[in-house]
Amino acid sequence: MQRYVSKSGKPFGATGFSLEPDAVVVRFKGGHRYRYTYASCGRVHVDAMKRLAIAGERLSTYVARHQPHYAEKF
Repeated sequence: MQRYVSKSGKPFGATGFSLEPDAVVVRFKGGHRYRYTYASCGRVHVDAMKRLAIAGERLSTYVARHQPHYAEKF
């Protein structure tokens, strides 16, 4: 799991992420992790979250705004 750091340096809801070939796992404050997969929410959402996570740009905002369905919460 990579640490999520926003470019602005401001604390946000996302604290970490892991990239998988067809999924992204996002860790939020409080420690809960969610796996978003192509099957659960579509390639468009997963690829957008991957780009935002790598860039450090508005990952939590994207999840809150679009509310993609997750495959797993752990």
